[in-house]
Amino acid sequence: MTPDKPIQNRMPPGKRGEHLVVMQFLLMAAFILTPVLPDQSATELFANTVLLRWALLIICWSAAILLGGLGSHHIKEFLSPLPYPVDHNRLVTTGVYGMVRHPLYSSQLFAALGWSVFSISLSHLLLLVVAILFFSYKASKEERWLTQMHPEYADYAKKVKTFIPWIY
Repeated sequence: MTPDKPIQNRMPPGKRGEHLVVMQFLLMAAFILTPVLPDQSATELFANTVLLRWALLIICWSAAILLGGLGSHHIKEFLSPLPYPVDHNRLVTTGVYGMVRHPLYSSQLFAALGWSVFSISLSHLLLLVVAILFFSYKASKEERWLTQMHPEYADYAKKVKTFIPWIY
């Protein structure tokens, strides 16, 4: 293999995280298809918190749209469903990527959090915990590959949070 051969071609098909993409779609389908449990819609808690729940839903979904939209825009040339970086990638550390390392994953987590809180759904909250664990694993695999391709990624990762700006 010559050094100028694209990195993408060095990783054989099936080893670029394809299974993680399938798992992500299954997790998204599970979140959409899971019923709200327990059903709180007829309770006093549900009625008394309607404004708070709407406010939190709007905040979470706005964050999801911003993170997802800006994240996609900043890496549009390098965007891939696979966690393995494309051969022509470059490290993006500005814009929304200066606030979180994985804004596209963050957007899905914020959207799920908004729905879990709005619906007061323990079943969705449990799936959100599973999603956090899943995206943490997927991000760690992606970050190992990015560090191999971009040694400066390690310093970037020390400065910028993974999913939630300034927090986590």
